[in-house]
Amino acid sequence: MTDEKSPWPTEIRVQKDRSAIMVAFDDGVSFTLSAEYLRVQSPSAEVQGHSPDERKTVPGKRNVKILEVHPIGNYAVRLVFDDLHSTGIFSWDYLHELGRDHAKRFALYIDELEAKGLSRDSAAPPKKHVH
Repeated sequence: MTDEKSPWPTEIRVQKDRSAIMVAFDDGVSFTLSAEYLRVQSPSAEVQGHSPDERKTVPGKRNVKILEVHPIGNYAVRLVFDDLHSTGIFSWDYLHELGRDHAKRFALYIDELEAKGLSRDSAAPPKKHVH
């Protein structure tokens, strides 16, 4: 049985430069979600871990691109990124939640990067100067 309240996508389109996807839902909202945002919010165990305290902050993904979008049954898509990450299964509900909560989630991501001394542009932590 499906939950009739769950939003259902009416369109999913990868932008020509592969830097984002646009997802439109039957509740009338549509979201453009950047590849970077989708990559760092991936629902994969690699990113999310198996519990909240295992969740990873993924740096250096500002310029990541979406290579492929694969349907998974009628409930989700699997995204393949150009860094070869491909294990995240994005359900329709999760894509809707990512769009709805984009500002809050992305701000938290930026805060986590800063708190850990990481960058959106580089996966390497900054070098420590020894005097």
